[in-house]
Parts: sequence; C-alpha cells; structure tokens
Amino acid sequence: MQPYFFPYLGYFDLINRCDKWIVFDTPQYIRHGWINRNRILHPRQGWQYIIVPVKKHKRDTPINQIEIVPPALWRPRILGQLMHYKKTAPFFRKTLQLVEGCLATETTSLAVLNTRILGLLTAHLGIRWQHEVFSTMQLDPHAVKAPGDWALRISVALGADEYINSVGGAELFDRAQFAAHRIKLTIQPPFEFTYECPGYTFAPNLSVIDTLMWNSPKVIKAHLDTQRTQ
Repeated sequence: MQPYFFPYLGYFDLINRCDKWIVFDTPQYIRHGWINRNRILHPRQGWQYIIVPVKKHKRDTPINQIEIVPPALWRPRILGQLMHYKKTAPFFRKTLQLVEGCLATETTSLAVLNTRILGLLTAHLGIRWQHEVFSTMQLDPHAVKAPGDWALRISVALGADEYINSVGGAELFDRAQFAAHRIKLTIQPPFEFTYECPGYTFAPNLSVIDTLMWNSPKVIKAHLDTQRTQ
C-alpha cells in the first residue's frame, strides 16, 4: 500500500490483518491524493484538509523522490488546525502530543515522513506492524503489465499465501491470476467505525487523528480486532 499521510482508520484495519506490510513507495506521486494530505473536522462545519506542501517536481516523479518543504513552514499550521478539538474531545492532549511526535522530523522525504508516522501510529494503537519499504527490497517483480499486477508479483516474490486489499481497489485485481499462483485474494468489505463527537457532525473516513481525538487506543484496537475475526 502507498504510504498515506495520517490515513483513515480503515488503513490500519488492513495493517492489523496482515503478517507483512509493504510500503509501496515507488508509484508515481499523484496530486490531490492522500500522500501529502488528509481530512479532519472543521471547527464550524464539515471538514478541512491538513496538508504537507511539497516542492516542485516532474509529473512522473515517484513517491519516494518527492521532497517536502521545510517543516517549520507547515508544521505549526497543522498543529494549529487541531486546537479546536481542545474544547470537547476527551483525548485531545494525548493525540496532540502524538501528532507533535509524528511531525518532529527534519526529513526532506515525504515517503520517509509518512513511514515514520505510520510506525508511531501503529505503536500507539498497539498494532503489530512488520513492514518493509519496497524501494529497498531489491525485488524484481517481473511481468508487471497493469497496476493490479504489482500486488500479485510482490506476493509471489515473498511467498505469500494471501493478499488483502480494501474494497476500493477490487477492480484492479484478476482473481484467476491470484488463484493460478495459489494465493488467496481477499477484498475487505467497506470499513465502518462511527463515534460520538459532541458539538460537531460526525463525518466518516476522516484522518485517524480525528478518530483518536474521540476514542481511546484501547477502544479502537478492540474494534479492529473484532473486525479481524469476522
């Protein structure tokens, strides 16, 4: 899976189900995606983006070559966007400290930043995250002809017996090809987790930051574990 920026809880549901997670950092970076931005509640209505600005780059630049502007230019803004939660969110202080720790890096690499964030978030949630970064693995997944082939070829190279993906990517994969390699293809149903957020209107699939503002890591992990057994 590509390294998203403070992704929604469904991303962590997938991590919680996996024995191994591959940080897929070599696809082309796509503007207006989830690699350098996500959504949190807006203090008045709806939601707002939190964004890590990136430096200018060529259109076909892979994710692991995207550079961010100096953190001092955007980190205070993101932290400031979280301050409205202080009024009513029961886990505001702990979550703010967590985000501060996630952003306390001077790296210029967007992929490195996001991978660091994922590591800290999984540890905070009590999720086992055994991962590798694709660009450092020296794999040669031959015969990749379409976007869905990457998952199959990486799974074959690693000797996997099952590949799990969210429902949003289901159309990419050829079940017959996975079956031919004796790899089970599992597509998860749409992920749902609703919760109370007094003073606001709940919005689904916001950044995990929002989820953590209103729910303890223990409650979140229990929900993920329940999903895993279904």
